[in-house]
Amino acid sequence: MSNNSPALLGITIGDVCGSGPEIVTKALALPEVRALCRPLVIGDSAVLRQAYRITGEPGQVRSVNSVAKAAFEPGTMDVLDLHNIDLAKLTYGRVNPMAGEAAYEYVVRAIELALVGKIGAIVTSALNKEALNLAGYHYAGHTEILRELCGVTDVTMMLVSQGLRVTHVSTHLSLRQAIERVKRERIVRVAELTRQALLDLGMKKPRLAVAALNPHAGEGGLFGHEEVAEIAPAVAELQKRGWDVTGPVPADSVYWRALHGQFDAVVAMYHDQGHIPIKVLGLFEGVNVTLGLPIIRTSVDHGTNFGKAGKGTANPTSLIEAIKLAVRFVKGRRRQTDA
Repeated sequence: MSNNSPALLGITIGDVCGSGPEIVTKALALPEVRALCRPLVIGDSAVLRQAYRITGEPGQVRSVNSVAKAAFEPGTMDVLDLHNIDLAKLTYGRVNPMAGEAAYEYVVRAIELALVGKIGAIVTSALNKEALNLAGYHYAGHTEILRELCGVTDVTMMLVSQGLRVTHVSTHLSLRQAIERVKRERIVRVAELTRQALLDLGMKKPRLAVAALNPHAGEGGLFGHEEVAEIAPAVAELQKRGWDVTGPVPADSVYWRALHGQFDAVVAMYHDQGHIPIKVLGLFEGVNVTLGLPIIRTSVDHGTNFGKAGKGTANPTSLIEAIKLAVRFVKGRRRQTDA
């Protein structure tokens, strides 16, 4: 297939008791989205036909058993059908181990296809952690599944919304554990992954900010020693490479500076420090990207939205933005390969 062909994306429908199937029908009903990519939906055809009935979006489902069978015709959703949902046992807005197992299987199939190059990127809808664990898959979320099945250890989460890009030194840890994770080596690695992602997006000279952990960047040790002992040495190491890296920057001002064009991305020290500014910009507009994988993966930056499931009112904006960003990453990787 030509490098000029639209990106072939594998889009998983997530937990079927949530809004995932419905927002997929809404996103793929948009001509501008279909013009950007060749979408292969990985899920259950019966669930998606029901989602079309609920949302009232125009379109029909075409079941396929391989990527090669997908036709990508206007008005038709190609679905790699795993036949793993019994509609009679599906209740919207309720935790269901059947849905947790199915969501896991969708992600596994997407990873398998991406690892062998049959799809260019994965775009995931939300899964439910409780349902996933009740099904016997003991992961904290998508990131942990992706890390294990891709055979990597150093990954990080990048959140993107309205021009703000934030990566994380740690994510799903208690605050006490997160503070202990603030180490020079980890900060350097997350900055490396962040810079590479920005290069993939076409930025020739990425500008990074590394956030402080403590108030006022520790005030020289008065409010904590992590800046002096770990963060500043990490920044100095990165600067020695000739990279444009600033820090430690107080967390109460770094995001304002990034949004006003001073930085291309911010390295946050822990989950909430990085998530809160993104969520303030818009709860359903953000996109989650997993960096450090051998494949491209973007995702909605919201949960399963059980409260709107089955009602046809869920907001597809985050999924639309995740698709657009996945396409940008695919194009960026192609440019680097061609070069």
